[in-house]
Amino acid sequence: MAKRKLTQTEMPVADHAFYGLVWAGTVLTERVDRALSKDHDLPVSWFEVMLWLASSTEPVPASVLGNSTMLSRSQVSRVVDALQSRGLVVRTPSARDARSVEVSLTPEGHQLFKEADATRRACLAPAFTDLLDEGDLEALSTVWKKLKAGRDGQDGP
Repeated sequence: MAKRKLTQTEMPVADHAFYGLVWAGTVLTERVDRALSKDHDLPVSWFEVMLWLASSTEPVPASVLGNSTMLSRSQVSRVVDALQSRGLVVRTPSARDARSVEVSLTPEGHQLFKEADATRRACLAPAFTDLLDEGDLEALSTVWKKLKAGRDGQDGP
């Protein structure tokens, strides 16, 4: 019997959309991880934490990093430990809550982030941003916000 793939018209649209999200996330993440690891010795999980830190003008509470990233709180802690050991981030006691710490990029961390972000953008361009127009990117952003809002209303990961 001949093997063939299902076409989009044979697959329910919700299944096709879900599979597309999973496929795109997996392929693009692997692509970025390879480039960042090769060029900067920086796994994509480290870059994700640095991205959130670079996006903030003030130190970020460690708990906020755990809630913002796609990493578990224990993974965030391990990533921050690794980044700190490389001199890329610094932990400081929180001025607002004596029980918590805040994390920020060091000058070296800002420089590496800038270089790694250029690598990430160059790596994604031919497979993502060059293929999509502004409307596509806005639609994806809207979808992501809706999915994240749904997740934020639930318990668990």
